[in-house]
Amino acid sequence: MNVFASVDMEGITGLVDRQFVTPGERFYQRGQELMTNEVNHVAEAAFAHGCTNFIANDSHGKMNNILIEKLHHRVQLISGEVKPYSMMQGVDESFDQVFFIGYHARASMPGVMSHTMIFGVRNMWLNNELIGELGLNAFLAGYYDVPVTLVAGDEGACKEAEALLPNVVTAPVKTAQSRSSALCLSLEESKQLLQLKTEEALLKKNHSPLKLKGAPLLHIEFANYGQAEWAALMPGASIESGTTVAFEAKDIKEAYQAMLVMTELAMQTTFC
Repeated sequence: MNVFASVDMEGITGLVDRQFVTPGERFYQRGQELMTNEVNHVAEAAFAHGCTNFIANDSHGKMNNILIEKLHHRVQLISGEVKPYSMMQGVDESFDQVFFIGYHARASMPGVMSHTMIFGVRNMWLNNELIGELGLNAFLAGYYDVPVTLVAGDEGACKEAEALLPNVVTAPVKTAQSRSSALCLSLEESKQLLQLKTEEALLKKNHSPLKLKGAPLLHIEFANYGQAEWAALMPGASIESGTTVAFEAKDIKEAYQAMLVMTELAMQTTFC
């Protein structure tokens, strides 16, 4: 049993604002420790229930947050950037299941530090379906016929997963009180929940991959027109209306990389 885990940071228990997820900020090192611990809890349960190969892809920010020196000794880590497929770097048809750990809700939805890729994105659609990072990443896994079986994160992310992914197992480790506060499970409670749900995900038999029907049409709505202007410099992209940029891709892999390029370009906007 081969497991691929995409590990974000905002959905880890106890992490409630940018001080925990931004290098140089007051609580960032604590955030790294807690993030690494959650990967270890999931991996430990996975190895105890049939997993033989577990690869974790650090999927937050500069993607070098997980502390390899404190990581479970059997976990292989994909760390750093630039990654051609970002949060899903390394996934392919050799995996049996995909786990999302530390995930958050999409932009414009309630949830702890909710956003989609960058804080300049208001909304994202794939073939007119409103999605966030979770949805886009699940569709990329589905390209390789691999189902997302476990989503761990804040309650908003778990609800988003349950609405999108048939038979997914979710592990809500905290519940938003606002966008920068949460009711968090204790570390022991979150460990128990993560390990229980990991076992359930691995033993469940009716998982199915999320498959995209037809050629992908990607729309991204940005926070301001300057961001849309930059994003529209992506060959094949165009401003469709207001601050929404459209891109028609040949497959989900091309759509995914177009999203990466457009959001990176959008971050070049200066404010005055």
